[in-house]
Amino acid sequence: MKTAVITGASSGIGLAALAELTQKGFRVIGIGRDQTRCEQVKQKILSDQPNASITFLCADLMQQREVERVATEISQILAEENENKLEVLINNAGCVRSWYTTTEEGYEQQFALNHLASFLLTYRLLPQLRRAEGRVIMTGSESHKHMRMHWNDVMLTRGYNPLTAYKQSKLANILFAKGLNERYLGDGITSYVVDPGLVCTEIGFKNTGGLVDWIWNLRKKHGVAPEIPAKTYAYLSDTRPAPRELYYHLCKPNRYSAQVTRENANKLFALSEKLCGIEYPSWIKI
Repeated sequence: MKTAVITGASSGIGLAALAELTQKGFRVIGIGRDQTRCEQVKQKILSDQPNASITFLCADLMQQREVERVATEISQILAEENENKLEVLINNAGCVRSWYTTTEEGYEQQFALNHLASFLLTYRLLPQLRRAEGRVIMTGSESHKHMRMHWNDVMLTRGYNPLTAYKQSKLANILFAKGLNERYLGDGITSYVVDPGLVCTEIGFKNTGGLVDWIWNLRKKHGVAPEIPAKTYAYLSDTRPAPRELYYHLCKPNRYSAQVTRENANKLFALSEKLCGIEYPSWIKI
C-alpha cells in the first residue's frame, strides 16, 4: 500500500486531499495541531470510508523541534509498516499573521510555517522518499507571481506587512520545489507546487485580526470548495508516469513567476539550510 504524509490535514485543503487519497487506496498519515480535531476528522473519514487507513499525528510545525519530533514518529511508522518508503509528501500546512510574530527560533511565523517547516520535514523524510521514488507537493498560491524575495531582510523585520510576508512565503514554496527537482529528479524524487486558486477555508481567520480578517472575509465568499483543488493533489500523487511540469492548477500545468530561477532557488536553499541547521545530501542515482 502506498503511503502519503499530509501536513495541515485536519481542515481545509489538507483534509480534502486526505479524503481523495484514501479513496484512491493510499495509507495516509495526517498532521494537525489539535488532538481533538484530528480524532474527529479521523472518525468522520472512517464513517464515510470504513476501509480507509489513517493515522493522525499532532504537532505545531511552526517550531522546528516539533518538526523534528513528528519526523521521527513518521519514520518509525514507515519503518514498521511501509518498508521504510514514502510515496507522497504533501507540505500543505500554512498560516497568515496580521502582525509581526516569531517562533522559538526568532523566525517570522509565516516564513517559518509556510516554508521552513516544509524544508526541514522534507529533509528528514528524504531517504524514505528516495526509496519510493516519491513525490513532494507544496501548496502554493498565484500571489507568488507578484513578489520577489527580500534577501536583505527575509523575515521582514522592517516595515512588516502581512500580505507581503504571505506572498514571499508562497514564492519560497515554488523556489523550494524547483531546488528539489534540480537536486533529486535524477534520484526519482519529483516535486511540484499546486496553485489551489481561491478556496473557501478558514486560514485567514486563524490567529489573525484587523486587515487580514477583513480582506479574507471578502475573498473567501468567492472561493471554491476545498474538494476542487484536492483533485490536483490526487492527480500529482497517483498519475503514472510522474508529471514533469513544476506548477499546477486544476490538474494542468500553469505559468509561474519569472523570479523562479535556478539562481534564486539555490540562494533560498542555502539560506534555509542555515536557518534549519542542516545540509541536504548530494546523491547521484546509479
